[in-house]
Amino acid sequence: MTTAIATLRRQAQAYPVFATWLIFLGVLLLIGLIAGASVLWVGLDVTNLSNRVPWGLWITVDLSAIALGAGAFSLSTIVYIFRVKSFAPIARMAVFVGFVGYTSAMLALVMDIGRPDRFWHPMVYWNIHSVLWEVTMCVMFYSAVLIFELAPALLESKWAVQRFPRGPQIAHLMHRFTPVVSVVGLGLSLLHQSSLGATYGVLAARPLWFKPSLPVMFILSAVAAGSTFTLALTVVYENVIGKRQITSKLRGHIAMFAGLMTLAYLYLKLWDFLATFYYSHLPARVEANRLLESTTPYGTTFWWLEVVLGALIPAILLLTPSLRRQDLWVMLAGLLAIGGVIANRWNVTLSGLVVPMDWSPGAANLFAVQPYTPSLAEWGVAIGVLGYALTMFTLGLRFLPLFNHDTHGEH
Repeated sequence: MTTAIATLRRQAQAYPVFATWLIFLGVLLLIGLIAGASVLWVGLDVTNLSNRVPWGLWITVDLSAIALGAGAFSLSTIVYIFRVKSFAPIARMAVFVGFVGYTSAMLALVMDIGRPDRFWHPMVYWNIHSVLWEVTMCVMFYSAVLIFELAPALLESKWAVQRFPRGPQIAHLMHRFTPVVSVVGLGLSLLHQSSLGATYGVLAARPLWFKPSLPVMFILSAVAAGSTFTLALTVVYENVIGKRQITSKLRGHIAMFAGLMTLAYLYLKLWDFLATFYYSHLPARVEANRLLESTTPYGTTFWWLEVVLGALIPAILLLTPSLRRQDLWVMLAGLLAIGGVIANRWNVTLSGLVVPMDWSPGAANLFAVQPYTPSLAEWGVAIGVLGYALTMFTLGLRFLPLFNHDTHGEH
């Protein structure tokens, strides 16, 4: 660790832009530490959360980080289960993105649960009838899978080899078990990604949530956004160091996969909208949707941020050969995919909370709409989580062998 810090210090002295970047990361982390300390010291009273709106910005950060980390299980599945070896050069990068995404989500949850000292309760006090308990267990086990899959990269890093020469041998032995571990990881990922959607979809008292399509849409949106984000981050890194890390052929294949998954998500989203709001007229859902759109910008954010900017345009960029060959458009697709999945998780979470339960025309005055705006402490924690993720990406891309250059040929 001392060597790594010394290396960062030398690079910061040699490259002013990198030094500015490190200062920026330090400011983000400092804001997060101050906000996190205030939450742990005072409690959730520093937030604008309430019993009626118990989930807000932090859950959005949690769900978005998990979704953006979904490239880990989707791209790893292609490599280790379907044996598509051409995707192998980006498999480690996908796993690393998944690890950062899941640990970022855990940081947000530490703040959100209010009593982080009781994080171990789900492991001891089982509630097998709770979807959230199943999500908690799957996330913990899948995080262990990600650590196992990422361990070879750590053991093969220059920093580790200098202190532990047998590291590469152990890494090679661990790599032999990767296909089996990937099968377990695929099952755990599909379970908890779908169960996150089911957490909302099984609640009959929330008519805007109550539908069977949410689990599938959560999976498809996560695979689409996670794969796009992994590809875009790779392209950003290539431009920073001035060297290609994956071939143009592999880049095209990943873009095609991510684009097709985005189209599949768009199709299901359109079908879900037509089935729940156009062809069906469930009174509670129709009235809840009308109340939501009259009191919040939900309708605008749904069509423009989620559908057009967050999915349709990225799909066009990724599926058009002339566009996906240009770095700028790939990075733009990744940025839009990030914004789209954040908007989706925010809309899904808040739409069912700000509208009263079982709202009906005759009870309009009895159940008021529940407004919610994140407090400064909530924004501070979210900024700190962002700082953590960016710091991890900076350190990982600098010190870990995340790309397999042995398979490179075409550029």
